[in-house]
Amino acid sequence: MHQLLQFRNEQLLRKALTHRSYVHENPKEGEHNERLEFLGDALLNYLSGQYLFNRYPEKGEDELTRRRSALVDEKQLAKFAVEVGIDFRMRLGRGAIVEGGYQNENLLSSTFEAVIAAYYLDQNSDILAVKKVVEPLFDGVPEDVVVSRSKVDSKNRFQEWIQRNITTNPPRYVSVQVGGTPHAPEFVATVIVEDKEFGQGRGRNKKEAEKAAAEDALDKLKVEGMIR
Repeated sequence: MHQLLQFRNEQLLRKALTHRSYVHENPKEGEHNERLEFLGDALLNYLSGQYLFNRYPEKGEDELTRRRSALVDEKQLAKFAVEVGIDFRMRLGRGAIVEGGYQNENLLSSTFEAVIAAYYLDQNSDILAVKKVVEPLFDGVPEDVVVSRSKVDSKNRFQEWIQRNITTNPPRYVSVQVGGTPHAPEFVATVIVEDKEFGQGRGRNKKEAEKAAAEDALDKLKVEGMIR
């Protein structure tokens, strides 16, 4: 068993593996993993940033930002989830399973984030313990994969343009769930800079909706002749 699934507090791991769809069908189960997902996302962004900062001392902020996005995007986190054996241990509702939940990149990546957070809490909030687990996973991502993904990230492209032309502050994304089902939600995200709305997008999760909002903002800038 992978170290990331070895817990002193098994209840923490159980919660991290429990999707909203399972709780919907089993109300007595208690809390699902979305709060843990929030913390795990923050931990992975920090650890991947630190990892890249130390590994590539010659690269600038823009390149490091793009690489970080590629290292912790939905597709890559889903691969990490399968690599450590989270996939078939996810606790999903019947509907989610029927719709291929064990192979769903959204569910896999979200559960991986939740497990990272749970492991952090299980280790008495020791960030170094989590670092020892995730850095070997980062090491295993081929360089060409990171480079190819980092070239196409719309959020990074939009942020770079904003920071060159408007403000050094990064864009702010506001995401809300607008429909869908417990195991297949739909989100709308709005990207805001200096209190001005630049774009809006939809997606199956917050990250996908935010990328769509960034793409919408870039398209509008092209129409206005601000970028090529």
